[in-house]
Amino acid sequence: MPEKIIPDIVVGRLPIYLRALPRMLEEKRRVTSSQELGERLGISAAQIRKDLSQFGEFGKQGTGYSIDYLAEQIRQILHVDRVWDMAVVGVGDIGSAVARYQGFSHRGLRVAMIFDSDPAKIATQESSFTVKDTKTIKESIHEAGIQVAMIATPSQVAQEVAEELVSAGVKAILNYAPINLTVPENVRVQYIDPAIHLQRMTYYL
Repeated sequence: MPEKIIPDIVVGRLPIYLRALPRMLEEKRRVTSSQELGERLGISAAQIRKDLSQFGEFGKQGTGYSIDYLAEQIRQILHVDRVWDMAVVGVGDIGSAVARYQGFSHRGLRVAMIFDSDPAKIATQESSFTVKDTKTIKESIHEAGIQVAMIATPSQVAQEVAEELVSAGVKAILNYAPINLTVPENVRVQYIDPAIHLQRMTYYL
């Protein structure tokens, strides 16, 4: 029986649900409903029920969802019920901020190593990391078994960096460089370009 294909837009909403659920637990809540969750997130209750039904049944009609159970199930679906080591390439403003950011650890991700090509940065300390030379990307990442990486380099070198990461065994890339990357079909790329989101908002001004 072929594996069920889940629309990417549905997968993209799961982390949003997962972000809200621990906050509810902090409020001493134990049960929620698709209606309440939808009101918090600006997503319709029907959409939430439809999204979750793609993966099974997590609640009962009339009683709602156990927040703790639903959060754990979504973590398993997203495979963040474990910790994924991540490499960061580019120690500019964005890369440095990511290296210092403490919010990944409780969300299934951990920065494990950082790289740069600038001789003035190589072997220096950035947060708790020693900056590695980008020439060692393939060897270092392959040896560590890292499958997740972030590119925060200038656009003109991002494609070359992506190819090195793929050769090292990376299967998931978060790209901050303002360029579309060409990678094999089995490698997933997500793009973050703040300018695009700002331009989208200015349309409504």
